[in-house]
Amino acid sequence: MITRPAVPGTAVAGGDVTVTLGDGIGTIRFGHPKGNSMPGALLQRLADAVTWVGRDPAARVIVLRSEGTGPFCAGASFDELLDIRDESSGEEFFSGFARVILAMIRAPKFVLVRVHGRTAGGGVGIAAAGDYTFAVRTASAKLSELAVGIGPFVVGPVIERRIGRGPYAAMAVDADWRDADWGERHALYARVYDDVATMDAAINALAGTLAASNPDAMALMKQVFWSGTDEWDDLLTQRARMSGRLVLSEFTRAAIAKFRERS
Repeated sequence: MITRPAVPGTAVAGGDVTVTLGDGIGTIRFGHPKGNSMPGALLQRLADAVTWVGRDPAARVIVLRSEGTGPFCAGASFDELLDIRDESSGEEFFSGFARVILAMIRAPKFVLVRVHGRTAGGGVGIAAAGDYTFAVRTASAKLSELAVGIGPFVVGPVIERRIGRGPYAAMAVDADWRDADWGERHALYARVYDDVATMDAAINALAGTLAASNPDAMALMKQVFWSGTDEWDDLLTQRARMSGRLVLSEFTRAAIAKFRERS
């Protein structure tokens, strides 16, 4: 079993990404003390880690998970959002979520996502980009972007593809929590378990089975699953530009500041 930092690069204050390789399974862990929220540097390291493990022949399947027992992912870093001062830096920040999603869907290996707690915003996008996503019953999900004056633009295409346009629109409009049963019913989660231990046993079992399966067959299945996404580089760049403009508005900056005070 080999454990190491995901890839050489910029350190992330208070957070990190690590990779463990063993028995044909590449496990990627990300963590941040503020609810596993995602600053730009952490997003870049996560995207690089997925790409790297996707290319490593020692891994035949990828397990993506976050640290701790609290939220799976609280979405974008509010501190970093408030520091954005121009459209180009805003576009660059939101492009971080695009890079993670694109890395996940284009890795030539199945990505199993482990959702151990609540997830919001970009975290819902990560759950939707998994080829098979596990969750516990406490893993409620919401799209909170409109509540802070933006909109789920970058994560929208992958969530809509996963759960359908109607459920995606409902999540985007009312920004309310959906419980894990709702997530399973609408295919955001492939399976939901009563507790973390049972979920982890199921993840280990499936990951082990896939690690022993034909890698060429899995790579071709992955291509079929995500066919029709060839234009997403341009699409997600356009969506990141939308969010980058909106985050500079007085309305959005005030909404983010209030939201951060409550969190």
